[in-house]
Amino acid sequence: MTLSRPARHAEWMRRALDVASSVADADVPVGAVVLGPDGAEIASGRNERELTGDPTAHAEIVAMRRAAAALGGWRLDGCTLVVTLEPCTMCAGALVLARVSSVVFGAWEPKTGAVGSLWDVVRDRRLTHRPEVYGGVRAEESAALLRGFFRVDGFPGLE
Repeated sequence: MTLSRPARHAEWMRRALDVASSVADADVPVGAVVLGPDGAEIASGRNERELTGDPTAHAEIVAMRRAAAALGGWRLDGCTLVVTLEPCTMCAGALVLARVSSVVFGAWEPKTGAVGSLWDVVRDRRLTHRPEVYGGVRAEESAALLRGFFRVDGFPGLE
């Protein structure tokens, strides 16, 4: 049986949430998974800025680096990036440059989001590559991880 697109996205987001939940240090619990054209997982990553001291070690960047290494090249044509939080400008730019075909994200991030909230980097008509975007997938579950981490009652975008 073939799953519908929303059901597939929800299933993939479950995996990204599992990756985000594996963060056991001071890093913000964000998880990302890169899937091939067939839906098979190629790589995953979580925020590792505190762990590595690398300011670019966002979950999306970590997952895309690992996917590129696994595939033997930087082009992620046909791949889907699934991440628990709307990508920032750095990550949105990187996924465009990597030629990711689609991005699926959980919680919206109105303070720094660059896939529709504050900016919309990925849909800028001046770019030669524009991935498909599916936002708000399992948004409440994604936001719950962040609320727990920051110990706040609300999380931007869900209020």
